[in-house]
Order: sequence, then structure tokens, then C-alpha cells
Amino acid sequence: VTELWLNEIERSVKFAESLGSSGDGDNGKSGVTPTYFSYRVVDWEKTGQVNGDGYALVHAKKMEVETLPLFLEGPTRRMKLLENKEASALYEKVRASALRDETLGMYTVSASLKDEPVGTGREMAFAPGWLENQSVWLHMSYKFYLELLRHDLFDIFFDEMKGGGILPFMDPGVYGRSLMECSSFIASSAFEDPSMRGRGFLARLSGSTAEFLSMWVLMFLGPRTFYLEEESGDLQMELRPALPRWLFDDTSTPGDVMLSFKLFGAIDVRYFHRRGEENLYRAPATRYVVGFRDGQVMHVDGAFIPAPLADKIRRIVFVSSIDVYFE
Repeated sequence: VTELWLNEIERSVKFAESLGSSGDGDNGKSGVTPTYFSYRVVDWEKTGQVNGDGYALVHAKKMEVETLPLFLEGPTRRMKLLENKEASALYEKVRASALRDETLGMYTVSASLKDEPVGTGREMAFAPGWLENQSVWLHMSYKFYLELLRHDLFDIFFDEMKGGGILPFMDPGVYGRSLMECSSFIASSAFEDPSMRGRGFLARLSGSTAEFLSMWVLMFLGPRTFYLEEESGDLQMELRPALPRWLFDDTSTPGDVMLSFKLFGAIDVRYFHRRGEENLYRAPATRYVVGFRDGQVMHVDGAFIPAPLADKIRRIVFVSSIDVYFE
């Protein structure tokens, strides 16, 4: 039954993609997954009843589907169902679409809604480039970037990050607030006042922050930090980050290329990069050095940390540091 259900969903998605989108400058051939449709009743029959305002009530007998402009949510959710190669192809289509704000290097929540009827929804109440009408919603754009990481599109992800799409790589003079602070939305290049374009509004600690933390976990820890070994059922730990070479510090520790962070807010973790100029994209660790709070040190060779040491790390209180070597 589940397989039939999934097949029906896939068939429906492909049908939706065949319908495409429409709107200002949109010929419907972008190949980007549409998000919304509207439906117009073209045939009906009266019920013989009226509503409180005296208008006749009807039963709809036939509807026609009408396409709408592109929204970022459609392709973002579609990527969850795609293999890596397919996700990469969809990304390229989104980048080439009207969802891309080339001036800011970001993605808007919708394409232009010019000439759309008021009945399209509440987004029509806002000026273009503001709030739900073609602004940059950090929460939704961060969901889009997160899918790039989930599909191992690392070079693309970090190019988007350094290009100014993700904090803290935005221009603070344009963003208008701390680069450590997410916003509900950013006024896009479609907004009529040039001085407001790229500026963040309404500080938020909700959706965009949650997506950023998900990105951080995939970048610094990997897709499965703790897992159960299939045969024994023992808890194991593996740190397999996806980090570009330029994020590592060559100067703080003489002779070492290093990056550090806090695990669980309590354990000092240091990555020692000894693979030249190579980007550390899911490369397995060579060895671990685990320091305990009582001064004990344990050495582990290989890509993962076995039980019972993995369990002690997971309990946090026993361990003070983990040095990970990529050689």
C-alpha cells in the first residue's frame, strides 16, 4: 500500500511539473517545480439555497486549473525526493529562474507577482520585494541551501555561502544588523526603495536559525555522528565533516592546519587537516585522541570511535576534548 501511495505521489508531482508556472516574464518552461495552482469553476448547478447575503449556492461540477508564478518552496521540497544528480540539475534550473536575485546573490520567496489578481492571496497586499511578495525569506532560502548539503553538493553550497546568501557572509552595511542575527525577511532588488534592498527586517530566532543549525551539523559533524553497529548493536561515533580548505586556520598552531568547535557546548573538538589543499568533504578520519576530565587520554585508530568510548562521549560529563586527525 505504501509503495502504491508513493508511486501516486510521484506521478502527481510529474503532472504538476508538466503544467508548469506562469507570470511576468515566465514562459512556463523553466523546468522548476511549481508550488501552487488555482482552480476556476467553469460548470456548476444551483442548489436552490442562498447564503446570508442572498447569493445563490452552487455545486461545482467542473474546474479548470490555472498556473501561478514560481515560489521557492516547490523546488525546495522537491529536492528532498531526488537523487544527488537530479538535485544538482534542479538547482541549476532554480538559479537560472526568476527566483534568483542576482544583485544580492540570494533567492526570493516568489518570482514576480506583477498583474496577479488579489485573490491569489495575502502576498498581494505587499509591495514587490517586501514580506511575502518576492522578498528573500531567510527561512525558505536556508531550507533550499540545506538541501544542497543533504545532496552532497558541497562546492555549490559553499559558493552560495561565500556569495552572500548565508550569514555571516553578507555585507553588514547592506544587511543593516549584526551578521550573527537572522531576519524574518530581506528586502529584495524588486523593492522600490534602493536604500532598503538587501536590508534585513524583523529579527528572528525561529525557522532560519533552526535551518542554520542543521547546516552546521552537516558541515561540522556529518550525517550520522552516533549510530548503532548493525551486528552488535553497540553505539559508535564517527565525525565525517564537509568543510572547505579555506575554513581551516593555518596560523594559530604552528605547523598545523586546524579548525575547532564545541560539541554539545562542552567538549573541545579540534580537526587537524593534513591532506594538503584538499577540501575535507566527508573524508574519513585517520585517528582520534580523546581527553578525559580526569586527565586520562585514549587513542583510537580508524574512522570511527567504538563502544564504550562512544557512549562516554555521548554522556558528555566524562570527556573534555577530542582531537581528530585527517591524514
